[in-house]
Amino acid sequence: MSADQTTLAFDWSCRIMADNGCGFPAPGLHSFLFKPIFEAGGFYFNKTMLLALLTSLVVVGFFWMAFNKPKLVPGKIQMIGEAGFDFVRKGIVYETMGKREGEKYVPFMVSLFFFVWVMNIWSVVPLTQFPVASVIAYPAGLAIIVYLMWMSVTFKRHGFVGGLKNVTGYDKSLGPVLPLVMVIEFFSNVLVRPFTHMVRLFANMFAGHLLLVMFTVASWYLLNSWLIPAAGVSFVMTMVMIGFELFVQAIQAYVFVLLACTYLQGALAEHH
Repeated sequence: MSADQTTLAFDWSCRIMADNGCGFPAPGLHSFLFKPIFEAGGFYFNKTMLLALLTSLVVVGFFWMAFNKPKLVPGKIQMIGEAGFDFVRKGIVYETMGKREGEKYVPFMVSLFFFVWVMNIWSVVPLTQFPVASVIAYPAGLAIIVYLMWMSVTFKRHGFVGGLKNVTGYDKSLGPVLPLVMVIEFFSNVLVRPFTHMVRLFANMFAGHLLLVMFTVASWYLLNSWLIPAAGVSFVMTMVMIGFELFVQAIQAYVFVLLACTYLQGALAEHH
């Protein structure tokens, strides 16, 4: 994104039947573009990058406060931290990978879950109001990390030949259809799987933010046009969408980590 690509500033004189001829300022791709906060020598730092950095600081800071000096009788922050940690460890990792295989991946999965969740939550936080995961580079980066881990575990566990059999679904009992199955499985696992892992998170956050912006701007536009009842309905829909987004944000973090665990479980499974 270049420096001259900026977020659209809405014209506050826009209203129905306005003399200036401006219509409803519909949200679009401009709602995801921001002016650089800092730019020097081809490098720039914008709002999305700032929120990603803050996400890391929030996650690290919270767990540091929760577990820096753990107590036998936990305080409120430690109790919340333990609840979140156990939710990911027992509810996702153990359920998917088993305790023996999954234990060493718990720290990574806990970090991944809360990083994705906090990235999403910025969407409904006043002043920030933007989900970092709606910019595809961030889900792509996380999906690539999971993909590289999955592939390295696959070949480390099974060796080169065994790893190829694992990612191609090799099963000699399939007989004549085995070559076709292997080609399909190879493209599904090596190409399609990381793509869908990334797009699922991105698309949900992108669409959710677009809807929130739509109803928020519509509330202002209708109110500015003195269509009070219609503005009230749009405002209620904004509140409903915020509640729905809070649910979707948590679900998407859960699904992203669940899929990561599923991929690793497949990599660790013995090939037959």
